[in-house]
Amino acid sequence: MTDQHSRLPGMDDDTVAALGKLSEALETVERVRGHLYSLHQLTGHADLMLDEAVDLLRQAGHDELADTVRDELIGRNVIEGRWTYQIVEDYDAGYYAAFRNVETRARDELAGGRRHIYEAEMKDRRRTKGRRGHEKGPT
Repeated sequence: MTDQHSRLPGMDDDTVAALGKLSEALETVERVRGHLYSLHQLTGHADLMLDEAVDLLRQAGHDELADTVRDELIGRNVIEGRWTYQIVEDYDAGYYAAFRNVETRARDELAGGRRHIYEAEMKDRRRTKGRRGHEKGPT
């Protein structure tokens, strides 16, 4: 365990566990953010594919259905007044930013900014000391 991952003097088990749980929650929020970017990219890709669908419908003589796809789907908001980039921006500026700020504040106040103390201690408990592949850190 490197110094940057060790407890500060006097830090109790409950504080380490609480910071570990807060970090785990932030990691989950990071995954949610990634899914939002997937939503954004996949929706955008689907919207662009509709151009080809409209062209193919016209080629096949289905002009009325092509017009419906063009008018009803291409460029449509995914939720009221918003495209996916706006959802991502709102999430980033709101919930995500607040979550990161609180997690950083907790680490700064309680652990001197140190990260992954809980995980570093778990690694130290679970590794086979002296065995190759179980070192505390890179040599």
